Amino acid sequence: MKTMVVIPNWNGEDLLAGCLDSLLAQTINTTIVVVDNGSIDGSVALIEQNYPTVQLIKLPKNTGFAGGVNTGIGYALKNGADAVALFNNDAVADNNWLKTLIDTLNEDPTIGIATCKLLHTAKTHFDSAGDYYYVWGLPFPRGRGKKDTGQYNKKEFVFSASGGASLYRSKMLHQIGIFDERFFAYYEDVDMGFRAQLAGWLVCYNPKSVAYHQISATSSKLGLFARYHATKNFYILYLKNMPGRLFWKYLPHFLVRAVRMFVSSIIRFRFWTQLKAMIKVLILLPSILIDRHKIQKKRVASIAYIDSLLVKKEVL
Repeated sequence: MKTMVVIPNWNGEDLLAGCLDSLLAQTINTTIVVVDNGSIDGSVALIEQNYPTVQLIKLPKNTGFAGGVNTGIGYALKNGADAVALFNNDAVADNNWLKTLIDTLNEDPTIGIATCKLLHTAKTHFDSAGDYYYVWGLPFPRGRGKKDTGQYNKKEFVFSASGGASLYRSKMLHQIGIFDERFFAYYEDVDMGFRAQLAGWLVCYNPKSVAYHQISATSSKLGLFARYHATKNFYILYLKNMPGRLFWKYLPHFLVRAVRMFVSSIIRFRFWTQLKAMIKVLILLPSILIDRHKIQKKRVASIAYIDSLLVKKEVL
């Protein structure tokens, strides 16, 4: 299986060496593609001077995670990749990270996405073991912040996968499309997983594949900008993907969560950020509904199956 690894980068000069060195040390040969999102630090020079085998794509401006990885995915698909791995610039991979994910895809042709055990860089606590999606409209990484005591040592199917260290089958990408650039950053990987599930693809978590993530090393620089996109994408994710009967069944839960977020934004002096996000959703609504129609028209998975994937307990 021909595979390429795509790394989106934005001002990650101090992170890239560890990331690239770990990928170059993989037990299986692969092509590494770094998509630079208009960095103004020394990222480009670092790669050009020290990593001659890395394919570097330089974008003139920051197109976000979604735009950056889409550029890399397009390059990989054009060059015949059977699968495309995405990897964060602030992550480090164990030597067998990629091979184990490739083996996972090879085991079952219905698996469209394979993901790993993603720990914090201290190697003791989880960043992600795949994702949950709550009926309240919120995604959340399984295990985040919990100590790794072996509770996620079972290979299993999950709702979606972190875009920071996962492998995507090219056949699936051709069918359901690449990342939605309206998201820019945050939840676009959950959107991908949701669309995959609706189209009949499976998302598999394999704990034998391990990587380590310095969580939010890049996004922590963004502040209210990050909050804006997370809020905007909360709405897009539900409106675009939640199928038919489930949309109406869980709409009260979704609205309760939306009201809580709105009230919280007032209490925490983030009202204008919240309002801007909601206005943006209204502007995007026609295109969201068009995409919703296309996605739901092609849905293969049953309503009962999708419902079984959703977490029903309350999110505070």
